[in-house]
Amino acid sequence: MHIVIAGGGLVGRSLAKKLADKHDVVVIDLDQEVCERIYSQIGAVSICGNATRIDVLNEAGINRCDVAVAVMRHDADNLAFTLLAKNYGVEKILVRKRDQQYRSAYELAGATNITGSMDLIVDKFMIDIEDPDIKKVMSLSDGKAEISIVTVPEDSNCCGRTVSEVTSSKRFPDDCVFAGIFDKEKDELIIPRGNQQICSGNQVFLVATKKNIEKAANYLRNC
Repeated sequence: MHIVIAGGGLVGRSLAKKLADKHDVVVIDLDQEVCERIYSQIGAVSICGNATRIDVLNEAGINRCDVAVAVMRHDADNLAFTLLAKNYGVEKILVRKRDQQYRSAYELAGATNITGSMDLIVDKFMIDIEDPDIKKVMSLSDGKAEISIVTVPEDSNCCGRTVSEVTSSKRFPDDCVFAGIFDKEKDELIIPRGNQQICSGNQVFLVATKKNIEKAANYLRNC
């Protein structure tokens, strides 16, 4: 994927570091020293410039961008970047929100993921970029457990099996709990029991550590 990150601060650098090995990452920042540090330490392409300028965005390859990330210092800049990214047809736009009053503006501008918590932002953006079928809802006890939603695909072998059958598998993590199942066809939330059947398209609420949620998600998708 081609990913453009507007802002080379703590969040921008952390995302670039995690993504650079697998993806084509470009970081835009106003500070030349920050750009040089990102390039030398992470290996990601860095552009010194204003991410709200069209010429800078063109240099960053915004026209072929799969994911745009706005993590600059000011909401006004992030909002302008979001609007421009949307104008170029970027489908996935992730934004760090500092002021709650900007939420509706970000939504209208086309942001697909708006996050305000500094503690969760990197992990949440990483999941949304690299594993869009897992959506983190909440982090509990300082990250010791998470609540995430996993969508069961149509081709999963888990479809038609019960919760008991799935959780009793040796490949399904022991320390992972089914907290709920949302049936989109029936538009209802189900509190699952052992005999509850899993269907394609179900959104499964899981409670576990991040590592175990990833294991459970892989199992539910591939079984």
